[in-house]
Amino acid sequence: MGSDSAVTAPGAVVLASGGMDSCVCAALAMRDYATPNPPALLHVDYGQRTEARERQAFNALADHYRIARRLVAACPGLAAIGGSALTDATIPVPAAAPAPGEIPVTYVPFRNAHFLALAVSWAEVLGAKVILIGAVEPDSSGYPDCRPAYYAAFNRLIATGTRHGDIEVRTPLIAMRKAAIIRLGLELSAPLHLSWSCYQGSDRACGECDSCRLRLQAFAEAGVPDPAPYR
Repeated sequence: MGSDSAVTAPGAVVLASGGMDSCVCAALAMRDYATPNPPALLHVDYGQRTEARERQAFNALADHYRIARRLVAACPGLAAIGGSALTDATIPVPAAAPAPGEIPVTYVPFRNAHFLALAVSWAEVLGAKVILIGAVEPDSSGYPDCRPAYYAAFNRLIATGTRHGDIEVRTPLIAMRKAAIIRLGLELSAPLHLSWSCYQGSDRACGECDSCRLRLQAFAEAGVPDPAPYR
């Protein structure tokens, strides 16, 4: 990477879905990775039910932090493959929490690998050395691509398969409970009111899907009202 790229490289590339966790992750990036240049924000449209609403939340987040370097990337293959209630309209989004140890039907097979691959490609072009993703293991839906071992393995892949092998994926929230993430967001003045978590509602959150349930529970445990509108 040339010296000009090094001078203009963002402090980090942040994968931002527009949800609560990625909102706090972006706030961390603004605190820890904004010098000498602000972070860049990456959002992926993959044919999910709430694609337009999530993109709206992403752009509102980027506007809030005045981040000019943002990218919305399309990943249509995941919807074509299907197999998830998030990408296949014929599979209902369950209202009940998954059984312990069960991977719910809202899991999108190997989704985060697609997201990370896009982020690594963009980081190579921009000259960024850090990628942040708001993956969380506790208080989550039990998705296998949200485990620490997954990201350790992906970093080994990056070290082998990129030009200089010096890009690192970091997961600053991965060991945190959701209520602690909200408290951290409040400390950082993260715009949680702009975030969107619901798997199926776009005007008002359903309040029933696993993502809504985890969000509502977290705000209740944190002792603050959830700013998202619910049915």
